[in-house]
Amino acid sequence: MSAQQEQPAGTTKKFGKGEREVPHHSQKAPKYYPAEDESKPKKARKTVRPAKLRSSLQPGAVLILLAGRFRGKRVILLKHLSQGVLLVTGPFKVNGVPLRRVNARYVIATSTKVDISGVDEKVIEKVGGDDYFTKDKKSKKEGEEAFFKQGEKPEAKKIDSSRAEDQRSVDKALLSNIKKEPLLLSYLSSTFSLQKGDRPHQMAF
Repeated sequence: MSAQQEQPAGTTKKFGKGEREVPHHSQKAPKYYPAEDESKPKKARKTVRPAKLRSSLQPGAVLILLAGRFRGKRVILLKHLSQGVLLVTGPFKVNGVPLRRVNARYVIATSTKVDISGVDEKVIEKVGGDDYFTKDKKSKKEGEEAFFKQGEKPEAKKIDSSRAEDQRSVDKALLSNIKKEPLLLSYLSSTFSLQKGDRPHQMAF
């Protein structure tokens, strides 16, 4: 029998009184099927790219916050952080905005700039770290105590002394430069708002 000679298509088997040819390579259907279709993860085709910030978002620029607890406040940009996040401050003594991170999408850059050369770079590097703004996880015991104290007057939030010292260091350097410019202090302390008939797209900030 040569290698090129075709093999038989199947085997003849007896079924009751009759016979039937069963193919060799037939695939039997599974007896059981899953109740739900198994979801397969989609392949991510997009690659993570560094966020491209607007040219107007330069350190020292005065920004207007559009969202969050301090929306409408004017703040000073200190540094660009990763993933399009900005490090800003009020300063706190001027308008009550502390050192915080904001998304670059929710700010308006103005043409006003403040000299930030006097701010200690070591403090900015420290504040700009990922671990600086992470909240401490509450223990289970603290969570249970808070549950039984519902309805009582909440305790005053304690501010870390190191954070307060960092805030004072940044504010001191900025305030000395802000006071040199006339009306800049009142400009930062005022709140931005729109009135009826205002057209934001035609405004020059």
